[in-house]
Amino acid sequence: MRADKSLSPFEIRVYRHYRIVHGTRVALAFLLTFLIIRLFTIPESTWPLVTMVVIMGPISFWGNVVPRAFERIGGTVLGSILGLIALQLELISLPLMLVWCAAAMFLCGWLALGKKPYQGLLIGVTLAIVVGSPTGEIDTALWRSGDVILGSLLAMLFTGIWPQRAFIHWRIQLAKSLTEYNRVYQSAFSPNLLERPRLESHLQKLLTDAVKMRGLIAPASKETRIPKSIYEGIQTINRNLVCMLELQINAYWATRPSHFVLLNAQKLRDTQHMMQQILLSLVHALYEGNPQPVFANT
Repeated sequence: MRADKSLSPFEIRVYRHYRIVHGTRVALAFLLTFLIIRLFTIPESTWPLVTMVVIMGPISFWGNVVPRAFERIGGTVLGSILGLIALQLELISLPLMLVWCAAAMFLCGWLALGKKPYQGLLIGVTLAIVVGSPTGEIDTALWRSGDVILGSLLAMLFTGIWPQRAFIHWRIQLAKSLTEYNRVYQSAFSPNLLERPRLESHLQKLLTDAVKMRGLIAPASKETRIPKSIYEGIQTINRNLVCMLELQINAYWATRPSHFVLLNAQKLRDTQHMMQQILLSLVHALYEGNPQPVFANT
């Protein structure tokens, strides 16, 4: 996607309430999957719904949709194969089947803590669904395997319809963070205050929001093909700004005499005013995708 694309008011409103949008999408996907199952009278019809909810539950950004789709479908197919083999082994030897299932679940847990957690999760879920079939009923196991694969494909289809874009989330979150930073900056250095304002909770919230943005870096980089190092650099600057602001506040309100000296320093007041204008320009640039006003202010 274009990195300089302007964000419309509708997009900003939707992405600020993305949990409502995602919940609505999951609900519609559930209803449509249920109607498909009823329309075609699919046996073992519980499992497509279960699989669809498991896969669609965690929100997927567009930058993660394709790789996660292959991970989930691959995990589903592998779990189905492992489950069918387990049912065949049960006819030969129950202890051998238990050892096989233990090895498969070990693989599930090992992958779940690695770089492909969704694949590990789907291997375990599909294996549990398939081996839960009555002993010797391969037809039931095959239907369950097919149902899980059907649920995975439908979940991928619904996830790919108007997916959330991590880069837009990142821009909105960064703009929101800079706006809040500007408010704290104005409150801390306001010439109308007689005592130091209590801003500790606001500073802590700024740091918390900066940490939360780290989860958007990887998918945003995939969507825009901008190197992750650039996002990491912006992330570091964002965090350092909060730390620097806290140090400035401590120095500004350290003692009453020094506070009055700083309060009457005209050059400092001009610099603070320029800082506020630059922050506002950065916020507008993030929303509009146009950095020229920032260059003009600097």
